[in-house]
Amino acid sequence: MDVFAHYAPFIQDYIYRQGWQQLRPIQVAAAEEIFGTDHNVLLSASTAAGKTEAAFFPILTELSESGAKDSVNCLYIAPLKALINDQYSRLTELTEDSDIPVWRWHGDVAATQKRKMLKHPSGVLQITPESLESFMINKHMGIPHLFHGLRFVVIDELHSFLRSDRGGQTFCLIERLSRLAGVKPRRIGLSATIGNLREAAKFLGAGSGHRTVAPKVKNTRQVWRLSMEHFYQTDPQAASKDFDPAAPIEPKTDTAPEMADPGIGYIFEHTRGKKSLVFTNSREECEAVCQMLRSYSAARHEPDRFLIHHGNLSPAFRATAEDAMKDDDSYMTTCATATLELGIDIGKLEQAFQIDAPFTVSGFLQRMGRTGRRGNPPEMHFVMREEHPESRAMLPDLIPWPLLQGIALVQLYLEERWVEPPEPNRLPYSLLYHQTMSTLASGGEMSPAELAGRVLPLNYFHNVSQNDYRVLLRHLVKTDQIQQTERGDLIVGMAGERVVNNFKFYAVFQENEEFSVHAGSEELGTIVKPPPVGDKIAIAGRVWVVEDIDRQRHQVYCHGVKGRIPAYFGDVPGDIHPKILERMRQVLAESQMYPYLMKNAQARLTQARDTANIAGLPKKQLINLGGKMWCLFPWTGSYAFLALERLLRIKCAKRLNLRGFNSARPYFMEFAMDANAEEFFQVLKEEAAKDFDPLELLYPKEVPVFDKYDEYLPDDLVRKEFAQSILDIDEMKRCVARMGDRLHEKTKK
Repeated sequence: MDVFAHYAPFIQDYIYRQGWQQLRPIQVAAAEEIFGTDHNVLLSASTAAGKTEAAFFPILTELSESGAKDSVNCLYIAPLKALINDQYSRLTELTEDSDIPVWRWHGDVAATQKRKMLKHPSGVLQITPESLESFMINKHMGIPHLFHGLRFVVIDELHSFLRSDRGGQTFCLIERLSRLAGVKPRRIGLSATIGNLREAAKFLGAGSGHRTVAPKVKNTRQVWRLSMEHFYQTDPQAASKDFDPAAPIEPKTDTAPEMADPGIGYIFEHTRGKKSLVFTNSREECEAVCQMLRSYSAARHEPDRFLIHHGNLSPAFRATAEDAMKDDDSYMTTCATATLELGIDIGKLEQAFQIDAPFTVSGFLQRMGRTGRRGNPPEMHFVMREEHPESRAMLPDLIPWPLLQGIALVQLYLEERWVEPPEPNRLPYSLLYHQTMSTLASGGEMSPAELAGRVLPLNYFHNVSQNDYRVLLRHLVKTDQIQQTERGDLIVGMAGERVVNNFKFYAVFQENEEFSVHAGSEELGTIVKPPPVGDKIAIAGRVWVVEDIDRQRHQVYCHGVKGRIPAYFGDVPGDIHPKILERMRQVLAESQMYPYLMKNAQARLTQARDTANIAGLPKKQLINLGGKMWCLFPWTGSYAFLALERLLRIKCAKRLNLRGFNSARPYFMEFAMDANAEEFFQVLKEEAAKDFDPLELLYPKEVPVFDKYDEYLPDDLVRKEFAQSILDIDEMKRCVARMGDRLHEKTKK
């Protein structure tokens, strides 16, 4: 196909103005599919490969030739308002010589623009999932008129929707809107970080009525500028000639306290005169790092050159950072969380720093992809920081877990091009509640059968049984979330009105809310998103156990850890896939030195390998720490680790007399027991091999609230979702079987 000749004249003129000599491979492949078939199309190519143009050149051409003039023809869904604003500018420029309007719809768009779109629906509508949810509830009656000519739905940054209820919400909304408007739009997914194209394409197309294809294109060979350095938070460093891991660390007296962190000092020096991003893994760490970097500027009597960007900041603060990033003459550095991980055009960014390791290969690739635009190679520098271990520290505390994790993420992609796959088979009861209430709020009074007929067929709920839905509806009627009329029909109840009529209802992800932490009469500080009662938190330099949570007053009550206390997963920093832990184990076992490691990181990895080798790691997974104290290294993912932890505590504890249990998920577990290693593995293998109900791995009366709307669900469904969707029992059993196989091989020898 002569793709260029198929494009509308205004698209051809745009290409001429840009001075392009030829189309990119992804643009040719996309055009052939969009022009020549009725398929859904997944466009996966490296950052800055031209995916947006690849999708919109043919889409806009199609709309210019046969798009309905009184309907939205293309719906563009993106995870961030900032990404919509950025793409709005690009699409507006692209369509300026056509009669195809581009509209934005999110919380920061003026009401006058929204009214104008409602009066003259047409062209391309850009929207976030949350604004689309609001649209479905508040503009329900207008959906058939507004979208009767909808032909395309473009989902940008598709990877960000593959492993969360937010993605489930997005695809539920697309299905509901399509059904209401009587249309079957084609879906076009865009992403730079898809690992398994087949699984992602299946996820993209589910319930669409169209076949989904993912054209494979040969990307140009990409060179990375990648480094990974390690720093102890006080000198000496691992590569120092006088470094002695066993020696006590004397505090330095010749360095000002605010300049005493070598890792942050390294970032400070290497961002001078360069436009940079510094990624952290949490909002709290982002704030702390930015404050330290600014204190360095003050101590050096230099101008403040540091900005900050995260989800809890006001739109004005975020916009300031985004504008500075887009300014090619600016040499500011922005400290950020995942809010700048996605595809916002932030201009000629020279380099990115990552403090410690992200939790996913996808996150690493997205952050790396922020750089390397406009002809330069992607450039990222990992900075791994840890405190010197105490002189009496035990084996697990001598292993540099973030360093191993960072190496594993990089190697998995370099060696296998592996990225985390979608998670399509959960029991998403929290989202089921949300979409039930949304459907009822938008559609008004309806019979239970009609409500079930609108919600249960949504593809994302394919694992939910009719019986489970009956249990949910009865509970919602009982708790006045839903009210039953005299005719037996259902409407939103008084308690449900309070939930649905709050603007926060449009989002299925948890908002950050601070809770003050109290132990007796003492206030310890604040935390975000407290874990359930019984879980541990770290604050004020100690570990505490949550006794009670007052969600209305935003207060948490706790006491110091004593005895055996069931520990729950809580608000994990990231769901780490089993494959990453398996690769971390290989990093510890192999002898090769990776070319991107700098001298301190090389020295620290060598020390860790020597320490592990002396202890028998990683071949041995159960290490005696002295006396009856043991440490288990499962080398499996977060949710399989959690299942294994519960199997040990609930099924094996009595047989082994386990006590003093402590976990650092998903890396290791420490405990005391009366058994030896052979007896431990024998009991563990026997218990894991049994055909038990996953609910048996919950503690008595435990209701592990995990997702945003779990508090409105019946306890039985919360327990069932946790047991069957959160706990990865199948992977846990495979993990135990591998342990048993290795033990059996050792015994035979």
